Amino acid sequence: MIKTIIFDLGGVILTLDQPQAISRFKQLGIADALLRLDPYKQGGIFGALEEGRIDAEAFRREASQLAGRELTADECRWAWLGYAKEVPQRNLDVLQQLRRQGYRLVLLSNTNPYMMSWVMSPEFDGQGHGLDHYLDACYLSYKLGVMKPSAEFFDRVLAAEQAQPDECLFVDDGQPNVDAAARLGIHTYCPANGQDWTSEIYEYLNEI
Repeated sequence: MIKTIIFDLGGVILTLDQPQAISRFKQLGIADALLRLDPYKQGGIFGALEEGRIDAEAFRREASQLAGRELTADECRWAWLGYAKEVPQRNLDVLQQLRRQGYRLVLLSNTNPYMMSWVMSPEFDGQGHGLDHYLDACYLSYKLGVMKPSAEFFDRVLAAEQAQPDECLFVDDGQPNVDAAARLGIHTYCPANGQDWTSEIYEYLNEI
């Protein structure tokens, strides 16, 4: 029986737009942004930021060197938010419905402080609520110092939640991430980025 549903952020709760993020970083002067940005796990200074090895200010300084000019924190935030294409209302409605039905909902995300400054703000849902309004707990790569698909990330979430793997469903649009979770005995569902998963998730829950 599933008691806890673990959600990814980008590609599941919100729809990702990697080309837009690449375009914005290029506009800031980072010409090779395409080589530096990934839909699921970042490398270089982008990965260092999401893994918590550097903070937002250090990222701004490093990005300024790549751009060949001084970038502001707002410019960096604007570029990162290029990833956020939309937050479908249907997703938020189902999160609320699942909580009313007694499921514990948690976030497990590779992300960074620039993205989360918006995700946790009243601007996130357009109704004055941040994502934390819809979830019971959030586990973020840059705060924990570990990234998916590392088994350590999942182990730490399970330990913090005092949850058994076979009582959890993990929803993520990245196949390497769901494969890592499955190896730990967690039930998984891998919708495509932007796919309407709000009905199909119940099929998974009912089957399990």
